Amino acid sequence: MAQPGCRKLGLPKGASLHVLRHSHASLLLAEGVDLATIAARLGHSSVRTTADIYAHAIRGKDHAAAQSWDAIMQRARSEKSAGVN
Repeated sequence: MAQPGCRKLGLPKGASLHVLRHSHASLLLAEGVDLATIAARLGHSSVRTTADIYAHAIRGKDHAAAQSWDAIMQRARSEKSAGVN
């Protein structure tokens, strides 16, 4: 059930403060914000709580991490072959 404040804001049917809170945290994770910062923003007593709730979003970041590592290694190889220290 949509909350009155959400209706006043013109948010879609089914929107609630809980949904907005969850979306906020998920989007921050997607942008690379660290868990400790997100946990503090959400008021969680432990980073573990945040990690448990948002594990689905964290697992999805593994592919991005692998791509970042590949890019770092490629730059290092390029610099080494160019003689840059």
